[in-house]
Amino acid sequence: MSELSVNHLLGIKYLNKKDIELIFKTADHFKEVINRPIKKVPSLRDITIANLFFENSTRTKLSFELAEKRLSADVINFSAAQSSVKKGETLIDTVNNILSMKVDMVVMRHPNPGAGVFLSKHVNASIINAGDGAHEHPTQALLDSYSIREKLGEVKGKNVVIVGDILHSRVALSNIFALQLQGANVMVCGPKTLIPKYIDKLGVKVETDLRKALNWCDVANMLRVQNERMDVSYFPTTREYAQQYGVDKTLLDSLDKEITIMHPGPINRGVEITSDVADSKQAIILDQVQNGVAIRMAVIYLLASKIKQ
Repeated sequence: MSELSVNHLLGIKYLNKKDIELIFKTADHFKEVINRPIKKVPSLRDITIANLFFENSTRTKLSFELAEKRLSADVINFSAAQSSVKKGETLIDTVNNILSMKVDMVVMRHPNPGAGVFLSKHVNASIINAGDGAHEHPTQALLDSYSIREKLGEVKGKNVVIVGDILHSRVALSNIFALQLQGANVMVCGPKTLIPKYIDKLGVKVETDLRKALNWCDVANMLRVQNERMDVSYFPTTREYAQQYGVDKTLLDSLDKEITIMHPGPINRGVEITSDVADSKQAIILDQVQNGVAIRMAVIYLLASKIKQ
C-alpha cells in the first residue's frame, strides 16, 4: 500500500498531490463503512489518541472523536478550560504528561499559529493539527475539496471563491493551498479590511464585488465573520456586511448559472448566508459534515499505519 509522505498532518503546505489523492481514496473506503449498519472497523484497536483542544470547538471535536471511535481507537479527551494549563502548565508539560500514559497520536487545536509544528519537534507522537490560530485547518480543507470532488466530479479546473473574513480564517489558507495543489482556480472575496495585504502573492484572484465573484465561480465557500478574533471593528455593522457580502436566495437565483454553496460552519444564518440558501439543494453543507468524518478517519488511519511500522 502507498503511504503518506509525512508523519504528522500539520498543514496542507506540507502535503503533496499524491498525499491528497491517497487520503481521498482512503476516505472513499471509509465513507462506505460509515454508511453500513455496523459503522465500526477494528483497524486501530491498539492505538490511543488524545484530543487536546485549547480552544472551544464543537463540530471539529465531535467529528474527530467519532472518526476515532469508528476506527476502534482508545480516545482521551482533554479540554484546556478544565485543565492545569489554567494554572500555568506549559504546552510541552501537558502533552508529556499525556504521552506518559502511552498515547500514540495527538489531535490538537490551539490558539497559537505553529503550535502543532512546535509540538511535533518535541514529543514522540503523531500530531494532527485541528486548527492553529488563524494559520491552518488542514482536515477542513481536505473535506472541502473532497466534497467538491464528490459534487462536481473533480477539483481540477474548477473556479472556487472563498467569501468573507479571509484575514482571520485558518480555513481560507488551508483551502487555498489544497485547491491549488489539485489544479483549481481560487479567488477570495470580501471587504478590503478583511483581505490580507499580500494575499495575491499566493496566486489567488482578489475581488471585492460579490456578484462578480459569484458569476465567476463554480463553488462559493462562505466563511463566517470571526468576531472572537477581532480586537477592532473591520466593517460598520453586521447588517451592512450581510447586505454587501451575504448570499440570499434572490441573489443566488439571479446569477448566470447554478453554483454550489459551501460553509465550514458554524453558520451565522442571515449574515453570510440566509436560511433558504443554507437549506437549498445548491448547498452541500451537510455533505461536508458527513465527509468530515470519512476524511478524518482516513488521515488518522494513514498516520497510524506509519506508527505501527
